[in-house]
Parts: sequence; C-alpha cells; structure tokens
Amino acid sequence: MDSIFDTFLGLVLGVFTTYWAYTFFKRKQSKEVTIHQSTVLLEKIRSVSKLITVEGDFAEIYKYENTKERFLSLVSSKKKALVVINAKAQIGYDLKKVEITSDVDSKRIILTNFPQPEVLSVQPELEFYDIKNGMFNSFSPDDLTTLNNEAKNHILEKIPESGLMATARKEALQAVLLMESIVATIGWKLDYSALEIGDKKRITSAEE
Repeated sequence: MDSIFDTFLGLVLGVFTTYWAYTFFKRKQSKEVTIHQSTVLLEKIRSVSKLITVEGDFAEIYKYENTKERFLSLVSSKKKALVVINAKAQIGYDLKKVEITSDVDSKRIILTNFPQPEVLSVQPELEFYDIKNGMFNSFSPDDLTTLNNEAKNHILEKIPESGLMATARKEALQAVLLMESIVATIGWKLDYSALEIGDKKRITSAEE
C-alpha cells in the first residue's frame, strides 16, 4: 500500500511540477515577446521622424544691395537687384523629440511630452529683376548662394507673423492620432491623457 501511495504521490507531484514549469516558461516567453513588441513599437514611432502638418506659400519682394569701397573708402561701387522670392515653408513636428514610455503589463504606450511645432524646411525660388552692377562690384555665381541664404532667413522672419505656427499647434492632435494608429497595429493603446493638446473637447471626442 505504501509503495502504491508513494507512486501516486510522485505522479501528482510530477504533474504539478511539469505544469508549473510549463506555466512559468510560457509566461516568461510571453513577457519577452511583449517587451520585444514594446521596443519595436517605440522605434517604429520614432522612425516616422518628422511629420509635416502645415505648409505655407510665401511671395515676397526683397531688395538686395551690396556696396564695396576702394581707395581708402574714397570710391564706392554698388550692385543691386530686386528679388522676387517664392517660397514654400513646411511646419510640423520632430517625433524624435517625443517622450514615450511603455507599460508592458497593460500594453500601453504612454506619451508624457509632445514637442512644439517647428520649421522643418524652407524652399525658396528666386527671380531677379532690375539688376544693376557697379563699376567694380558685379554679380557673381557666389551671390546666388548668398541670396538663397538671405531669402531663407527673410522667410523665417516672416513665419511667426504668418499664423502657420498657431495652425500647426491646432494640428497637434492629428499627429498624436497618427501615433495612436501606429500603436493600434499590434493591439496596444496610446495613453496621452497627461498631455494638454488643443482644447479638451477635441481630445475627449477623439478618445470617445
């Protein structure tokens, strides 16, 4: 009887040990997969990098003048031109600057900070009118590079008063919703309740 009981007890203990080991390794494997998903997901969000939300077209007339002096400043020579600047400015967000963490147990990506909108690019095209060269001061190929840089800076100075930044801030929620859709591709959820984006009504309606 004792040997039969011992055999039965051994079988029971063996079954429990096997089940415990199986459950332990299964949970460990599942957690490793979940952590891997979390890491891949964070990298996927960052790989989107820069997100353009607003574009603005500018048409500006820029007066360019350059004066050179010779002979101890006794003689000066001026070159000048009217430059029409047609430029496209792109405003948006650098998603590499977002601050995100992951909660593996609840399968949540937590967005704790979202960057301010910034100028992502300015692409000027120049047209020259009324070009006048000085006696010893004429336009050269190098002037095109100088004028392109000056035109870009000129447009950058105009952007704050154009309203593009304010419009881009209103589009911040759309950027967050894009991130939310990326997170949803693997069955996770994006938690951005800690942020204040636009007005509260828009966030509430988006979450609902």
